Amino acid sequence: MTTQKEYEQQILAWRAEKYESLVRENGWLALAGLHWLKEGRNLVGSNPMCEVTLPERAPTFLGLVEWKGKTAHFQVAEGVRVEVNGRLVQKTILRSSKDAKPSFITWNNMRMVLHEHAGRAAIRVWDNQREERRSQPPLKWFPINKKFRIQARYTPYPDSQVGQHPDTFGEVVDDRIDGYVTFKFEGKTCKLDTSETKDHKLFIKFRDATSNKETYPPCRYYYTEPAKNGRVVVDFNYSYNPPCAFTPYATCIFAPPQNTLPFRVEAGEIYRG
Repeated sequence: MTTQKEYEQQILAWRAEKYESLVRENGWLALAGLHWLKEGRNLVGSNPMCEVTLPERAPTFLGLVEWKGKTAHFQVAEGVRVEVNGRLVQKTILRSSKDAKPSFITWNNMRMVLHEHAGRAAIRVWDNQREERRSQPPLKWFPINKKFRIQARYTPYPDSQVGQHPDTFGEVVDDRIDGYVTFKFEGKTCKLDTSETKDHKLFIKFRDATSNKETYPPCRYYYTEPAKNGRVVVDFNYSYNPPCAFTPYATCIFAPPQNTLPFRVEAGEIYRG
């Protein structure tokens, strides 16, 4: 059985990893652009006239992405050395970030990938020389509180459902719901819709009475451990802000309206604003 000290050490180690995921190479704070593709030719380069605009130190014209239907053809400009997944290329078909093996385009310390969100396609850009990677202050957290480690029950739906969720851009998009967790807290019975990952963890997006005050207004995220025989622990000490809290170049899907808890979850990450 885990002691209180071991429990706290596990959470502190997890918090350190959350910070590292922001500032590491090709992490969230290295993001430098998100450029939506139009049908047809999209120029890529540092020239402001390009559809995919890169930081100033990039070539004026690095190449072009031709978007046809649901396929992206990438052509490198003459005289420019560009790698895709570690190999020099002149032209290729790009696999998106949803693919098991995405096509990562690299030039010096910059990286790009075809990114899909809500039926639209974009080129996402990382620049590992961004100052944000070095200037990010430590993350802010509520004190660890075992009161918010709650025994719950997971009920999968017979078939996955599609629910409507708000997103980064103020739109409502479809997102998968595989089941729900139920638990009691301070005499209240609560229910949260959830999706299940490939490794059977439950992904919960939720709001509570601290949202718009101490915590990120749209919602916080949380992953449980896999449920066992329908039982699962919901530990809000592991809840955290989505990447959209740190960069305008992330595409986040937020909690559906029904995933609003009627009490203050004074656990997990606080929002600095």
